[in-house]
Amino acid sequence: MLGSLKSLSGPLAGFITAMTVLAAPVTAAPDVTPLVSTEWLASNLNNDEIVVIDTRSKISKSGKDDYLKGHIPGAVWSEYPGYWRTERDGVVGVLPSVEKLEAALSELGVSEDKALVIIPAGSSSLEFGSAARIFWTMKYLGHDAVAILDGGHAAWVAEGRELETGDVTPEGDLFVAEVRDELLVSTNEVAEAMGTETVLLDGRPEAQFSGKQKHGKATRFGHIPGAVNFDQDKFYNKGSNRLKDKAEIASLLPASLKDNSAKVVSYCNTGHWAATNWFVLTQVLGQENVTLYDDSMVGWSRDESLPIKATAKPEQPTKQVKTN
Repeated sequence: MLGSLKSLSGPLAGFITAMTVLAAPVTAAPDVTPLVSTEWLASNLNNDEIVVIDTRSKISKSGKDDYLKGHIPGAVWSEYPGYWRTERDGVVGVLPSVEKLEAALSELGVSEDKALVIIPAGSSSLEFGSAARIFWTMKYLGHDAVAILDGGHAAWVAEGRELETGDVTPEGDLFVAEVRDELLVSTNEVAEAMGTETVLLDGRPEAQFSGKQKHGKATRFGHIPGAVNFDQDKFYNKGSNRLKDKAEIASLLPASLKDNSAKVVSYCNTGHWAATNWFVLTQVLGQENVTLYDDSMVGWSRDESLPIKATAKPEQPTKQVKTN
């Protein structure tokens, strides 16, 4: 058949070629849950439609050197914050342009018919936030086939599972975003939400919320007026280095978050901790009206026309935070 096709020319050959393309099977990315187990990943490592990225970084007191010494077989190292975040107009940690993310993900080998599995170190709630931020970014870009390895690299190692050494060179593909604008809000939109029924959820520690401490890049102490404080660390089980189970998470919610239909804007200092609260509310509890403010307090504090409320005086000497 192929030989006879090669001998054809003109409209007939074009028609047959077109029909062949239309008849080709359409592939879809493998189904994944927001959190996948080590067992699931071990049984899917040879699936060509899954891209695995190891995101160990300075936040977990790790990085490329540790990756080279041993990583989950086939995992590609993906630096965080690396190309996942950038600085714009003096505000750190914001979302890069869609074009830059498309290029980076294409280089990683991600495409619409592949699932992306994120491997955090599995060392702290701060470090889990890295995976949650990448997860949110993929959802913002319109890619639903994304998951985080529950327990991260540490859980894989604790179970004595296979590791490989050296670097893995990704096989490039083509990633095209279908942006979901509703997952990201601007400073102006947050300002408009003040005083409404929208819950402004501050994911920072209470000392930063109250104004005792602040991020090193923030210009003022305190929080957005009317915001509700819920430190994302409360959702994390330090013993297992995993999120707490769904029932316990639900029991921890403040009253303003118990209504599943409530509109929520999740923020922190730079949209890192906020990503964990966003992940818990949307992916664990199934709430739908939750968005993320990635400029967060660093961006908000730079605009002197915007109000900030502090309920405590800054500590002396001033304690500042570099990463979140």
